[in-house]
Amino acid sequence: MTSESTTGGASAAGEVDQVDVAIVGAGTAGLAALREVRERTDDLVLINSGPYGTTCARVGCMPSKALIAAANAFHARTKLDQFGIRGGNELRADIPAVLRRVRSLRDHFVSGVLKATQDLGDRNIAGHARLDGPNRLIVEGRVIQARQIILAPGSSPIVPKPWRTLGDRILTSDTLFDEKDLPPRIGMVGLGPLGIEIAQALARLGLEVHGFDGGEQIAGISDPKVAAAARDILAAEFAVRLGTEVELADAKDGIEMTWAGGSITVDKVIAATGRRPNVEGLGLETLGVPLDEKGMPEVDLSTMRIGTTPVLLAGDADGHKPLLHEASDDGHIAGLNATSSEPIRLSRGIPLSIVFCDPVIASVGQGAKDLDPETILIGEVSFADQGRARIMQENRGLLRLYAARRDGRLLGAEMASPAAEHVAHLLAMAIGQELTVHELLRMPFYHPTVEEGLRTALRAIARELPPGELSDLARCGPLGVEALE
Repeated sequence: MTSESTTGGASAAGEVDQVDVAIVGAGTAGLAALREVRERTDDLVLINSGPYGTTCARVGCMPSKALIAAANAFHARTKLDQFGIRGGNELRADIPAVLRRVRSLRDHFVSGVLKATQDLGDRNIAGHARLDGPNRLIVEGRVIQARQIILAPGSSPIVPKPWRTLGDRILTSDTLFDEKDLPPRIGMVGLGPLGIEIAQALARLGLEVHGFDGGEQIAGISDPKVAAAARDILAAEFAVRLGTEVELADAKDGIEMTWAGGSITVDKVIAATGRRPNVEGLGLETLGVPLDEKGMPEVDLSTMRIGTTPVLLAGDADGHKPLLHEASDDGHIAGLNATSSEPIRLSRGIPLSIVFCDPVIASVGQGAKDLDPETILIGEVSFADQGRARIMQENRGLLRLYAARRDGRLLGAEMASPAAEHVAHLLAMAIGQELTVHELLRMPFYHPTVEEGLRTALRAIARELPPGELSDLARCGPLGVEALE
């Protein structure tokens, strides 16, 4: 990093720091970009506003899964009698202790993340950065001129303005895990992936939870049959109201939640209505490229570059998919392109999303909304009578598999089912390899496993395809005996 004097312009007073690459944001995408850039140059700066530690480790994936793990451990007591184990009803959930463990694990994961930046020294700059043209950043009055700029400023929870008057009775994923205790009545507004995970976890810990969403489907599922199965299962554990707009108001003993046809009073409300890219005040308008109605530029997802500018946009802030593995890929691609003289275009991975509720909800490849019903075949399996699922007392849920009608090539799946996170990964690999239903059926399915349910769905599609050769294992049909399937 070098400096030179400059004159003129309010944002250009004093010295200008010159670097090869400037990275704005120390979240998952920023750190992935930093890793790639550092392999090629030390002439860089990392600029970060707000807490370090990444959304995932600090307020997202990791603390939420710690909460879910505690909730599922406590919920297991409800199945003990069915296994012949008595006394489960004597157990109780110590909510402050649960939250202490969540914070302890969170702090452990955050400390690991911080190690990625601790040796940067003065190349690690704390402050808010804004663009002042394609190659120029202003950081708290300091001017940084960079050959390439990677923007990875992350996102923030959306809290509707009228709700902010309710103060700390409105929680978000950014504040929930700092609570020392939780009151008995919780409202959840937004039943997307995060809302579903947290709502079920709190209900399993013994809190009264009321969930609302303005949409008609749950957790981002587009297949109506899978969505209905998931809704029915979850509604047995907490109140689920879909297609419902809710109003909040201060009440004498809490927050009143009102909707067409009813009202309830809760102690606190968790806003899970999405996250907004942190692009306000970022100076994207100084790049000279078109911005949409949300102030966002078009980004080439194969390079992460904004138009033909020297600026790349990665992570949650690019409006793509707010998932850790996608943000990591974004940062990797951006880091490569920031340090290459020629564009490096990388194909994106197979779409994969997982919601860690019970049963797990997952989608992989193309979903029902992406496909023409006339050109696909659908295989379905209910886990109500699937052998391994029954043994584990997890016999509920549905998997729907989509394949091309013309050749049986696997296209995607949506599911709310046991072991869905593992099945979804297997299917992502299969889709990435462009395997057909027959090719998958030639693979071994060990008995007894939940994966045998996947074979049931594959066989349903295979029955509608031309049969293979007599010697083809894909023709091996079901035995029709539950204990052997």
